[in-house]
Amino acid sequence: MRGISVLRRLTEADGVSSLSSLEKATGLARSTVDRITATLARMGYVRLDGRDAVLAPRLMELGNAYLASIRLPRLLDAHADALADELDESVSLAVADRDGVRFIHQATRRRAMSLSFRIGDLLPAERTAPGPLFAIEWGPAEWARWRARREADPEGRGFPAVPPREGAYDDFEARTEAAAARGWALDDQLIEPGLVAVSVPVRDPRTGRVACVASVVSHTSRHTTDSLRSALLPRLRATVARMEQELAGAPREPATPDGGSPPPPPSPPPSSTPPPTPSGLGGLAAWTGASKQELGREFIESLARGLTVVTSFGEGRADLTLTDVARATGLARATARRALITLEHLGYVESSDRVFRLTPRVLGLGFPPLSMLPLPRIAAPHLAELSARVHESASLAVLTAGGDEVQYTARVATSRIMSVNITLGTRFPAYATSLGRVMLAGLLPEVALPERLVPLTPRSVTDPVELLTVLERVRTDGYALVDGELEEGLRSIAVPVHDRDGRVTAAVNVAMHSSRRSVEQCVQEILPELRATVHRIESELRVAGMFRRVAGV
Repeated sequence: MRGISVLRRLTEADGVSSLSSLEKATGLARSTVDRITATLARMGYVRLDGRDAVLAPRLMELGNAYLASIRLPRLLDAHADALADELDESVSLAVADRDGVRFIHQATRRRAMSLSFRIGDLLPAERTAPGPLFAIEWGPAEWARWRARREADPEGRGFPAVPPREGAYDDFEARTEAAAARGWALDDQLIEPGLVAVSVPVRDPRTGRVACVASVVSHTSRHTTDSLRSALLPRLRATVARMEQELAGAPREPATPDGGSPPPPPSPPPSSTPPPTPSGLGGLAAWTGASKQELGREFIESLARGLTVVTSFGEGRADLTLTDVARATGLARATARRALITLEHLGYVESSDRVFRLTPRVLGLGFPPLSMLPLPRIAAPHLAELSARVHESASLAVLTAGGDEVQYTARVATSRIMSVNITLGTRFPAYATSLGRVMLAGLLPEVALPERLVPLTPRSVTDPVELLTVLERVRTDGYALVDGELEEGLRSIAVPVHDRDGRVTAAVNVAMHSSRRSVEQCVQEILPELRATVHRIESELRVAGMFRRVAGV
């Protein structure tokens, strides 16, 4: 419970907070905060940066477990994206979380004044278009809870994702009745001035209940509520009909003899000096035992076990029995039961007929701030660690749209009298750089080379046939080393970064003056460190990109 409290406060602080601020925000003793953050760091969920705790992308696996278990983003996001392209407006999918609303998918438009919500942010139902559509299914207990919350917090300060506003929401019950009669609902600048939206419920064909709500979001400079109804609502309804067909055709989860769907073992937490990791029965116990032995009382086994229980859910594993969870995690049934009861008490798990499932509240554990991280910010701490280990500059780059140049998007430089001086945004010809060559090699055999390769130094490879041979070797070797072809005396070695689908999407290199290391030393000393760094970046990129498009990829 205390560990989850720290994660919630870090989420509210947009992912970064000093340890002393966490102590004040949670009311916990500083020693307790230190132990919790040390445990979360051990799991790869938090990075400790001096006196600050920083949420790490791997924490998103908790929210991913929920999103995978409900299957809605996987089944419906393509329809939402297609509608956004058709209308040139933002489209979102949302689910209910008690008397609030959480967004699970966003298809946004690139504009100077863009409209979007962070995935996982909690908004009060009365200030959204989806809210009345969910409230249609509320019973007396849900309405009583909503009224009690409104009375205790009339300005909505318990919802940090939206600015506080008092009053103007007393018509929520009337709007709910209207939504029930019409089958759709509007947000006429309820969240903030200028924002308007129209929403339609997506019903589960098997139960008839609202599975999620699809919304088109715009700005008053482009649409009024009247034009939303007349121009956009019909196309939104057509898309929702296709979404419901998708849900109707989706296969049910496979069942096991004891009623659940046995999940595979949770993925192992990362570590610079990894202990035994979860792999089958007893795997988690071995990992926590080794962590406890290494960290001593700084490692909180119950926190690690509880969070790993969350990751035992997933696609095809929405409903799990106690036996399923114990089998997946390798925990004793009594231990798994205590973890599930605690998570249920906190609202992250619900149960019925001895079956447990995750709730949308899991998305509130770090997912909103982490869902906005672009690739350069994911890579930055790993580049810093790499640079510190090898005492050389490290960089991340991507190919420009035409594929002719590389552009630096993240970089950590060393402090030397003679250093490689490159700033973010710098572009170089791709064919003459190690970064460019590993990315061009990833495009083979469709790679398109410039018609004319200009020699930048006497060493530059400018013959297209020779360059293609070099790229074939780079693809085979998995790295590129360029010695003095971009600039005399500059030596660099690079490794490609792959996305979730295995495509080369970026590259990381280490660059130095040729006097500091020989070519052989670069391969023997730098390349293993470089590959290990890229492995960690790719691991976090896979987690971060499971249900969203990572910017910079």
